[in-house]
Amino acid sequence: MQNLPGKTAFVTGGASGIGLGIAKALLGADMNVVIADIRQDHLDVATKELSGGARVLALKLDVTDRADFTRAADAAEARFGNIHLLVNNAGVAVVGPTELATYADWDWVMGVNLGGVINGVTTILPRLLRHGEGGHIVNTSSMSGMVPVGGTTIYSTAKAAVLTMMETMRPELEARGVVCSAFCPGAVQSNIARAGETRPARLADSGYAEADRRRTEGGEFFHLYMTKEEVGQRVLAGILADELYILTHGEFLPGVTDRANAMIASVPVKRPQNEKYKATFAMLFNSSVWADEIARQKELKA
Repeated sequence: MQNLPGKTAFVTGGASGIGLGIAKALLGADMNVVIADIRQDHLDVATKELSGGARVLALKLDVTDRADFTRAADAAEARFGNIHLLVNNAGVAVVGPTELATYADWDWVMGVNLGGVINGVTTILPRLLRHGEGGHIVNTSSMSGMVPVGGTTIYSTAKAAVLTMMETMRPELEARGVVCSAFCPGAVQSNIARAGETRPARLADSGYAEADRRRTEGGEFFHLYMTKEEVGQRVLAGILADELYILTHGEFLPGVTDRANAMIASVPVKRPQNEKYKATFAMLFNSSVWADEIARQKELKA
């Protein structure tokens, strides 16, 4: 997949924020780009900003609607032929104490942030494997999937699942020509604080209405966040390098380190190991993806 020119990318949530930044970078790498988004007004503005002419296809898509996803994938193939790169980026969020969460809060956030990713993989992965030209899947997780903090239970749960999905799919699919990457950004200038504007009426019962209002009225820290163009270039670099984890912010190193060390410290090493169990189920106790990624990162940083 390092040979991107002329190939086709399908980016969900592609009409603003992170998704638009990724679309810009991929267009700049001479790819055909499909931007799929639930908001037609954002699609209209993004199409003008990209100025990609016939190399850009804007599609209205609700990632939670499986039939709609199939329709969008078919439209992308009708326009450009085979899809080679899938970026599952569409996302929403609610923030606040866990006890305020309603079933509707859980269903909305999990439905988009995890269900939408599942729908993207299930719809497009068979197409990547079928054409045999190589492919890449990038799922937008978050540093909240690695270093979660209080008040983000629903969001962080979905993002952690997306992260694990890529770690699991990577060794299964890489040998078949499809590379899998988890994109875990820190704070980026985006519209996610206003995601409630697209929340379905059937899931309107929220325990976080006041918290959402405060988020949309905020923005005093926006200037501290990474721009969509910066993050788009970072994702492009991660795709070109086949990185498993595409990270953006070095400020998270202490949290990532402490989490890993806390897990290591919790392993009951003094308990006698069952050698027969160990030999029988050896494939469960480690994954080659981590050693491979360590080697890759050492080479990239050399």
